Amino acid sequence: MKSKIFSHSLVGAVSNQCRIPHAYSAVFTQVRLENRTYRRVQVIMDFTIKKRSDMASAFAPGNISCVFKIIPHADPARMHSLGMGFTITEGVQTSVSEHHQTQVLFNGEDINFPTVRAVVDRLIQNIDTTGIKVNLTSPLPLGCGFGLSGAASLATAYALNKLIGTQKENEELAMIAHVAEVENRTGLGDVCSQYHGGCLVKLKEGAPLVADKLPIPDQPIYYRYFGPIQTSEVLRNSEQTKRINRAADTALAALQRLTHTPSNPELFTACFAVAKQFSAESGLLSDARVINTVDQIEAAGGAASMIMLGNGVFSTHAFDGATETQLSKNPARLI
Repeated sequence: MKSKIFSHSLVGAVSNQCRIPHAYSAVFTQVRLENRTYRRVQVIMDFTIKKRSDMASAFAPGNISCVFKIIPHADPARMHSLGMGFTITEGVQTSVSEHHQTQVLFNGEDINFPTVRAVVDRLIQNIDTTGIKVNLTSPLPLGCGFGLSGAASLATAYALNKLIGTQKENEELAMIAHVAEVENRTGLGDVCSQYHGGCLVKLKEGAPLVADKLPIPDQPIYYRYFGPIQTSEVLRNSEQTKRINRAADTALAALQRLTHTPSNPELFTACFAVAKQFSAESGLLSDARVINTVDQIEAAGGAASMIMLGNGVFSTHAFDGATETQLSKNPARLI
């Protein structure tokens, strides 16, 4: 933040009750002319000029969703999901700068990213700018269940808020990102997890950003993805969503009990069991590669389930073809 000082002087006879506007400062000096005393008043006007940054950056973690129930609503700000998920070390780093037009890049390549554009449009609607360049980078793949749409949207909201000085609170920025996800059918619950960080259970209907943290420590997680699932296609399939929600009701009842369980080494394993049952009963666990991988991990004594929504597997144990990451409690943040 920089300031510029503008000043001018007023010289004249003034009384002791001379009032200077509160926003100004004044310097009084005594002036002796023709046996009379005058007060010389120098009025200083201090205008604080807020200068925009040249660039701002933020990070939001990836999120692995384990269980979800769709809570429909006509108002995008009230449509969301219940369920369970956890954030990981990797995610999306976003850098934003003013540009001659709005442009979004993912790992250096131009990309059509309506959810991110919706966040940009919402934040700059009352700002004098021709456009914003959004540079997204991530080691994780899009469309494979790591919540990158939510992470990209939330990180963009944080960074752009800093760049243009809109001074919105993080909760409001998270809601902007959540609404953008809902409107574009790219997600329903990732932003909540990325806003808080950690292993979260969402049980309160009508509150998109409310979640309970499970006392599960940071630890290694292993994953392998085989291909994407289009979240928008699942959300548009009414029969599929009914089956998902029926399976989710059973899972949520089990998760409710787990929230009252004291911290213990088996708590996370119990969460995996709930997630595995949900993936099977919902009909989402259908890819033969995913099914076979989960079976192999369990046969070796590990816990595993399907990544929601993606043709991928996550586990507490290392397995063939897996990449290691870390469960992380760190939420989205400026960098």
